[in-house]
Amino acid sequence: MLAVEVKDLVKDYGSFRVLKGISFDVDEGVIFGLIGPNAAGKTTALRIISTLLQITSGSVKVFGHDVIKEAGQVRQLISYLPEDAGAYKDLTGKRYLEFIAAFFKDGNKTKKMVERGMKIADLGERINDKVDTYSKGMIRRLLVGRALMMQPRLAVLDEPTSGLDVVNAQEVRKIIQDAVKDGTTILLSSHNMFEVDFLCSHIALINEGKIVEEGSPHELKEKYNAANLEEVFAEVVK
Repeated sequence: MLAVEVKDLVKDYGSFRVLKGISFDVDEGVIFGLIGPNAAGKTTALRIISTLLQITSGSVKVFGHDVIKEAGQVRQLISYLPEDAGAYKDLTGKRYLEFIAAFFKDGNKTKKMVERGMKIADLGERINDKVDTYSKGMIRRLLVGRALMMQPRLAVLDEPTSGLDVVNAQEVRKIIQDAVKDGTTILLSSHNMFEVDFLCSHIALINEGKIVEEGSPHELKEKYNAANLEEVFAEVVK
C-alpha cells in the first residue's frame, strides 16, 4: 500500500507558484527523502501532506485518505515535526510529553505513550529538568520523541537533525531507523546529503517547485556517475 500519493500538486501564494504540478509516491514502511535547495518547495509540500496548508490544485492522499476532504482521518495517522519546532521551556521534558499525550484523551494509552516518548528521547534523569536547561540536541531528541511516541503510521520530519552535532545527529538517525522497524513510514527533508544517503531507500529531488529527479540513492549515483549524493544534487540543480 502507498503511504503517500501526490499527484499534479500545485500550490500558489497569490501570484507566486511554489509547487508546479509535482507528483511522487511514498511506499509504506520506508524512509523517503524529499530534498532540494532552499525555497524549492520542500516544506510547503510537507505541510500540505500534514494537512496544514490548502491545495491550489492536484491531490494528496495519505494511506488512501484525501488530505483536504478527510483531514481528520489523516491527522489520526500522522505526526509532523517542523524544522523550527520548539517545546514549552517552563515545563520539564516529561511534563511536556504528558501535555502532548493528553490530547489523545485515553488514560492507559497516554501513560504508555509518555513512557515510549521518554524512551525514544533517552534523556535519563534530565527528563525531569525544565526544557530551558536543555541543549539544542536534547530538545531535538525530546521533539523527535514527541513526534514518534504515538507510533504514527506516517511521520513527516522536516530537517530532523538540523543544527545537531555528530553524536546527537547519529542518535536521532538511530531513532528514525528504529521507528521504521516498528512500523512507521518516514517522509523526511534534509540538507545533509550524507544523512539522506544513509537513511533513505528512495528520494525525490525538488527544484524551483518541480520534481527534477527521483530514485534510490544508488540509482542516482550510478546515473550521474557520482561518488556521493552531493555531486548528484549539484549536477541536477545547477
